[in-house]
Amino acid sequence: MGRLEGKVALIAGASSGIGRAAAVLFAREGARLVLGARRQGELDALAAEIAAEGGAAAVLAGDVREEEYDRALAALAAERFGRLDIAVNNAGTLGEKGPSTEISAKGWEDTLAVNLTGSFLGAKHQIAQMLKTGAGSVIFTSTFVGYTAAFPGLAAYAASKSGLVGLTQALAAEFGPKGIRVNAILPGAVETEMYREANDTPEAQAFVTGLHALKRVAAPEELARSVLYLASDDSSFVSGTAHLVDGGLSINRS
Repeated sequence: MGRLEGKVALIAGASSGIGRAAAVLFAREGARLVLGARRQGELDALAAEIAAEGGAAAVLAGDVREEEYDRALAALAAERFGRLDIAVNNAGTLGEKGPSTEISAKGWEDTLAVNLTGSFLGAKHQIAQMLKTGAGSVIFTSTFVGYTAAFPGLAAYAASKSGLVGLTQALAAEFGPKGIRVNAILPGAVETEMYREANDTPEAQAFVTGLHALKRVAAPEELARSVLYLASDDSSFVSGTAHLVDGGLSINRS
């Protein structure tokens, strides 16, 4: 019996990277899934892969910046599967990069809209569904950037992602008495499209790899296993945490 048997899980930002790996793992652990992202083709391919292994997944493409989409995604879980137990808010963007004195107001606002506001709007409607059953686990994908370390040129990204830690704590305190846990994972470097976009030369990748105590970057599947822990009853007394999954980057000085 899987660790998520009988559970219904929603994953936003499911088309690639950590979100996709989590979707595959959750399905293998028994969860029925609602998958969201902007790219319809990638969602359809993922749902077909899950179905081929005997799982069940409903998909809805859209933009997490639009509240009606966040509402519809949470409602789809109830309509298709009758409940919502787990929500992973994984949609994100690097946003506009460069010196902070040159970042445009629009670039700043767009980055916060996806990474912070989109996650808040998702959680708003996910928690509303979870309150109907009196239990649930909400998970945000944050980052070590802006929490334990920082890089020049990523002010908007750092601010938006570190804001998720504050949101995690606020929601955990507010809804803990009603049986809902809220946590954030803070990955180190992970081999994803976003990682390759931010580190687009061998020299940049070597530098980032060296920052980690483990002297390597993670595979998305490694992060997915940490997300599974927070989603499952294995973490039943864990809430309000910023859960570092960073290969020792935050403590490494060598």
